[in-house]
Amino acid sequence: MPGLHYDIAHMLAGSLVLVSLMMLYQVRLTALLHVLALHAFVLAASVGWQAYIQQSPHLYITAAIALVFKGILVPVVLRRMIFRMGVHREIETAVSIGLTMLAGIALVALSLQVMLPVTAAVDPIAREDLALALSVVLIGLLMMVTRRNAVSQVVGFMSLENGINLAATGARGMPLVVEISVAFSILIAFIVIGIFLFRIRERFDTVDVGALDQFRGGRS
Repeated sequence: MPGLHYDIAHMLAGSLVLVSLMMLYQVRLTALLHVLALHAFVLAASVGWQAYIQQSPHLYITAAIALVFKGILVPVVLRRMIFRMGVHREIETAVSIGLTMLAGIALVALSLQVMLPVTAAVDPIAREDLALALSVVLIGLLMMVTRRNAVSQVVGFMSLENGINLAATGARGMPLVVEISVAFSILIAFIVIGIFLFRIRERFDTVDVGALDQFRGGRS
């Protein structure tokens, strides 16, 4: 039975890494939002399974937060925001999709190479979950760096935060009050980001951060 627990936990954590890589080759914002929802669903399943094997009922609340807020609410609000702003639906990239995918795979290999030796004395389930969670965090950072559209950068930030949640639950969870405060902090940050996106779109007629840099260069 412990072997089954181990296999399912790492199948779900590995699936989260694969969905993170799926984000890197999306070329349309609507498809990217669908993958973000899938990312949250996989995270919720992973956290729910950790709640079961750790016998930690409070982690079920974490899974529910991930499912409702990140899997349903955030993608729906972002989708409406895109339509209301009339944002160009194609994702502008600073680096080609092929090179970004290679970089993402390299980051996964780096995470495993760095984390597995460091956590050799840790519980086997937590050990590999931490390595895979670091992969998700680094891929989220990569997406934020290589995408020029502000909405896709928000998606990268959300996937990064999902990786942090995976690490926290894999390492025998975190206090419930911390989980709830993090969820509300993300919600507040999301509202602020939405306001800024509307203001940027209204002022500059684009959410392409490259165009904003050019405008700033022209003013200097």
